[in-house]
Amino acid sequence: APPRTENMAAATGRAAGAVLAGYTALMVKFANRQRSPHCLLVKEHQVREGAGSAHPPRRTLFVLNVPPYCSPDSLSRLFSRCGHVQSVDICDKPGSGEKKDKLTSKFFNHKTLKGFQVAYVVFKKPAAVQAAKALSQEGPLLISTEIHPVKTGISKWIANYEDSIVDPKELKAEVDAYMQDYDKKMAEEEAKAAKEEGIPDEEGWVKVTRKGRKPGLPRTEAANLRVLEKEKQKRARKELLNFYAWQHREAKREHIAQLRKKFEEDKQRIALMRAQRKFRPY
Repeated sequence: APPRTENMAAATGRAAGAVLAGYTALMVKFANRQRSPHCLLVKEHQVREGAGSAHPPRRTLFVLNVPPYCSPDSLSRLFSRCGHVQSVDICDKPGSGEKKDKLTSKFFNHKTLKGFQVAYVVFKKPAAVQAAKALSQEGPLLISTEIHPVKTGISKWIANYEDSIVDPKELKAEVDAYMQDYDKKMAEEEAKAAKEEGIPDEEGWVKVTRKGRKPGLPRTEAANLRVLEKEKQKRARKELLNFYAWQHREAKREHIAQLRKKFEEDKQRIALMRAQRKFRPY
């Protein structure tokens, strides 16, 4: 064998021999033209019986060191030779595996995963997990093939940009449907609260709600401004006027200036009235 092939075989053997305890190393390559393989670490997923996990025991394959270009579809095609794949979940780190509500929205709650990840591959039959671990005896598996190519580079960026464009009609329909469900849920809760209001529970306690004779002020901008104005007037009434001697002198000086100004205005007005007065016998 050529030296390059011998070096690659030796590197693959070292990677397979240095795996973590309990894991099996699977060699994969992005494409056939790639020279260096990538190592996936797999093992049977262990979980307590009856834990309500979304990844059932004996039928779930736990995969470590999943590269960023691997999508759920890619892993599903990769392990489909071992048996029917029910689902593939890719996460940024191992989790408890508790069942979560399925995200039905394609506009919201989307999290972009970066870097190497972990995956949970759920098969239909338990024998498929052992068959997947036996793939370590075969050569490197291909992620991207001619029939199912994996988009990278500019092609991937263009596809991500096209997926990011939102259809306003679909978005409006989804928001309207969500608000209808929310309004229906709130109406049911209010009806239930009104039905249980004033009725004691098993221990004789009566639940006191926030509703009463005097409802609270609405949290609007106008209401907040009115409250601030009342507080300002209240503080102005509490202020001490002419507390210091200089304040008292300033108040007197200002009062005398106002009196002089008014006296001058009255003199001008009387002079104008005298100038306009005429003798009118008839």
